[in-house]
Amino acid sequence: MIDLYTWTTPNGRKVSIMLEECGLEYTVHPVDIGKSEQFAPAFLQISPNNRIPAIVDNDAEGGPLSVFESGAILIYLAEKTGKFLAPKGAQRAKVLEWLMWQMAGVGPMFGQLFHFMNAPEKIPYAITRYQNEAARLTGILEKRLGEAPYLGGDYSIADMITYPWVAPGFELIAAANPDVVGDGANVRRWLADVGGRPAVQRGMAVPKV
Repeated sequence: MIDLYTWTTPNGRKVSIMLEECGLEYTVHPVDIGKSEQFAPAFLQISPNNRIPAIVDNDAEGGPLSVFESGAILIYLAEKTGKFLAPKGAQRAKVLEWLMWQMAGVGPMFGQLFHFMNAPEKIPYAITRYQNEAARLTGILEKRLGEAPYLGGDYSIADMITYPWVAPGFELIAAANPDVVGDGANVRRWLADVGGRPAVQRGMAVPKV
């Protein structure tokens, strides 16, 4: 059994999607970041960076194992189950490069854009900066998905880690920067394909609060 510590954010839903796709049994522990529950001493023992998501694999070899950082968790679960990440070779490298692209680019840049767009004080420079960077990344996504049906070629943890961020923001970004994003047909096809998977739909509904 896996304990999942999560909240209703794109980062949290990456892991619940993977757990659903793999058919692993897990228990959900909501961590309400609006109430600063991520700073609770017990949670910091699991996730020292005071961020969700985090897991504890109670069936790990050698005893319970805690893992934090969404990318690390997805790689761990892929290797545990033998699913959605090749064990070696070019296919594995391709999936990992797009997974890292999400972690280094899409997550931070989309996150900052959403933050400044919804902040009580509007700072035009910040909004423009992050909107332009989000559009640049979306343009890269559009190009990649014109070359392959999924980010790593086949459906993988690279798609699971990227979908929860792109799904809520794509139309806004595409409308604001059509010169960068283009018509977005490839991203829309991918969003419909990934979003139509039953496991993704279940994972996107976690946690229920």
